[in-house]
Amino acid sequence: MSRIGKLPVSLPTGVSVELLDGNVLKVKGPHGEMCQKIDPDIKVTVEDNQIKFERPTDQPRHRSMHGLYRALVHNMVVGVSEQFTTTQELVGVGYRVAVNGQLLTFSLGYSHEIQLLLPEEVTAEVPDVRKGENPKLVLKSCDKQLLGQVAAKIRSFRKPEPYKGKGIKFVGETLRRKAGKTAAAK
Repeated sequence: MSRIGKLPVSLPTGVSVELLDGNVLKVKGPHGEMCQKIDPDIKVTVEDNQIKFERPTDQPRHRSMHGLYRALVHNMVVGVSEQFTTTQELVGVGYRVAVNGQLLTFSLGYSHEIQLLLPEEVTAEVPDVRKGENPKLVLKSCDKQLLGQVAAKIRSFRKPEPYKGKGIKFVGETLRRKAGKTAAAK
């Protein structure tokens, strides 16, 4: 039995679930609504504020999908009730970001500014920076997968380099640092 798949997903207050035709699960909450099509082999039941998943056989395909769909639905429930958040830090002299609605404008040491239009489901904010601190970018969304994809795209604009650590990094991320060149001894 799948250790993940056999756990029921409990629904917090304010979250409603609807099982539509074609084995599509629709989750609504205070922060939005999401849909997920579930494989027809996996049986989904909603009762007593819990969502349960059952698989027909112990084939490897059914076992893997059992845990996968349970995890996806759990992320949907958490996302519409609490929202997912990721924070990135811009390390470098003159590195900054400006938020104008859904448009992000980055100044990352290139000869030009980089602009990124965020999807509607993702919101961004730049908290106030005290003197001597690096600017931070906070992204929020109910869709965990989309949030990670957008954060990875932003990080790809200027990945942290290993010598000084300049670039865009996640808060709490540990970077592998290298020692620089040393002067030749004569």
